[in-house]
Amino acid sequence: MFTGIVEELGEVVAVADLPDAARVTIAGPLVTSDAKHGDSIAVNGVCLTVVEVEGGAFTADVMRETLTRSSLAKVAEGDKVNLERAAAVGQRLGGHIVQGHVDGTGAVLAREKAEHWEVVHIGLPPRLSRYVVEKGSITVDGVSLTVVDVSETEFSVSLIPTTLELTTLGRRSPGDTVNLEVDVVAKYVERLAQPHLRAEETR
Repeated sequence: MFTGIVEELGEVVAVADLPDAARVTIAGPLVTSDAKHGDSIAVNGVCLTVVEVEGGAFTADVMRETLTRSSLAKVAEGDKVNLERAAAVGQRLGGHIVQGHVDGTGAVLAREKAEHWEVVHIGLPPRLSRYVVEKGSITVDGVSLTVVDVSETEFSVSLIPTTLELTTLGRRSPGDTVNLEVDVVAKYVERLAQPHLRAEETR
């Protein structure tokens, strides 16, 4: 479990293609300071399991399902990535409940710069639009953000200087792909409500 508060901007140092998978090595002195085999680290919002730690970097295997659903399929040596260690029980929940299970991807559509912040518009897959609401939470590349506006095809978020400086979102350009994770609570509510909604429809 994560909170969507990025701890460190890491760098991909190696990518090895495997049958139906990939193995990535990422430099991140902070997140590896107490990491060990089997720990979870979110990489651009994707929960990965540490298989090796050495010299301030960790290695993780990325299975085909993850490569299909996320932007990690395009990650390359030298790329910057957002890193967050799993949340510890009892710590402050600075963002929102983030599982590290990417629901899909969207493309950056436009950026609007203001004096003290920047509004970013991101394309929204139709199957995810029902889970995104104005002033609700969404995770973009592992960053917990508040939705400003939303339609069936896109949503917007406002980024403060800290987010622009310390995460990959300050570097994303129109056309770039970002990972999206919607609020898991919305999905559970929908699932629980479905039988009752169907019952009402048959009356």
